Formats: sequence, C-alpha cells, structure tokens
Amino acid sequence: MPNSITVVNSTPLIVMSNIGRLDILQQLYGSIVIPEAVRDEVSIKDPTLIARQDWIEIVPIKNQAAKEAFASVLHIGEVEVMILAKEIQADLVILDDGLARKHAKYLKLNLTGTIGVLLKAKKEKIIEHLKPLLDEIIRNGFYLSDNIYQEVMILADE
Repeated sequence: MPNSITVVNSTPLIVMSNIGRLDILQQLYGSIVIPEAVRDEVSIKDPTLIARQDWIEIVPIKNQAAKEAFASVLHIGEVEVMILAKEIQADLVILDDGLARKHAKYLKLNLTGTIGVLLKAKKEKIIEHLKPLLDEIIRNGFYLSDNIYQEVMILADE
C-alpha cells in the first residue's frame, strides 16, 4: 500500500517498537500518519522515538469540537486517529482497542490492528515466521486470548 494514507494509533507503534520491528510498518505502508495526541502518548515511553522516524508524519486534527465529544469514552489518541482518518480520507487505520475499533467501524474506516499488520507482513514475506514476534509482543504486555492466538497461528499457517 505504498502511496496510500495509513493512520496509526499509539499502541501499534509502541508494540512494534518494543520488539524492535517498527520497520515492518515502514515496509508495508511506506510512510504513516499520526495525530499529535499519538505522538504525545508514544513520547511518554520514548521521547525521541517519533523524531527518529522520518517516515512518520505528524498531522494535527482540525475538528477540535469532535475530539471533545468522544474524549469521555475513548483515549484521546484513539479519538484523534479517527478524526484525522476522516479528515484526510485515510485508506487504512491501525488501531487495537476494542471499543475504539467499534467506533471506527461505525465511521466506516478501513481498519486493521497490530496482529493484522503482522499477518500481512508474513503474507508479503517481510517476516518469515509470525509466532516468535507474536510471542514477543505478548511477553511485552500485549493481551491476546488463547483462542485468538490459536486463530492467528492458523491464519499464519504456523
């Protein structure tokens, strides 16, 4: 999807950074876009992470009123991701939180999550095996039920 617009939330960035594989996002999507709130959330853990990636563009949202309407229900980063995706007509949103995903689907945003990114990376031969990366993100605190884990292994043909 190089030439497409992909907006990414903080969790996928942090998860991929934790396992040293931010490069997967770059290889799959070329460049990505994040709103300011995502930059701020990621910067709490690693203040220079975003600045070190010249393929990540920070774009402020225009509709501040919309942000206020959702702020009590979702994290501000998730809210800004969805607003920005609508404003710039993003082709894809990468978002993991279940409630945020429900809102994104309601907004008719094309959606995937961190696991979807890893599955696509395997399909496109950017990674050879998904299981070691999946196990590593789980060790780093990413929650995945046993049932979903098994489904992902089946989808990955591992």
